[in-house]
Amino acid sequence: MRINPSILSADFVNMERDLARIDRADFVHVDVMDNHFVPNLTFGPQMVQRVQATSPVPLDVHLMIDDPERWAPGYAELGAASVTFHAEASSAPVALARRLREIGARAGVAVKPGTPVEWLFDELDAFDQILVMTVEPGFGGQSFLPETMPKLRALSAEARRRGSSVWLQVDGGISESTIAQAAEAGADTFVAGSAVFGADDPDAAIAALRELAHRHRH
Repeated sequence: MRINPSILSADFVNMERDLARIDRADFVHVDVMDNHFVPNLTFGPQMVQRVQATSPVPLDVHLMIDDPERWAPGYAELGAASVTFHAEASSAPVALARRLREIGARAGVAVKPGTPVEWLFDELDAFDQILVMTVEPGFGGQSFLPETMPKLRALSAEARRRGSSVWLQVDGGISESTIAQAAEAGADTFVAGSAVFGADDPDAAIAALRELAHRHRH
């Protein structure tokens, strides 16, 4: 059960301090948005490079951007441990995943709440991680969408059937009140923003989320 706090909920002026407060996390989740694929603008390569240099845990970069074929390899080259791009933005997701792996990153593919996942069944092992968005991508602090859970269950069942070791990640509205649903549906990797950085003790919040996920994992 991996807990990846999202720096969208960190204090951007005190990023190094906030990163030091999550040293028990598995990864730190870095949302890159381009104001085209989603209606919000966050960080680019320079910011990711600085986070990479100061983070006590590896980077899980989530690209909510157009044309990932052009841009995603650069984030892998910066040293990100994992790079996830959106299926909706990619012209050749399997080929892009292969390229990311060649550079040395784990390759992830993300799907929005309304995007079907059946096309992934035959391609599970082309990816190291599949991210099922549990909110519409673009902004932190949104409410968890339980109607995304059937997709997660379908992916989890298919991964078990095929003996795939792909990680199943959820992102959006993950907190102590929602993580059990996602774990029961098959998620093993959880992005949490305000539930971690909004806590008085972020490391204790990470431990509590991880314990809840373990307890409810099917």
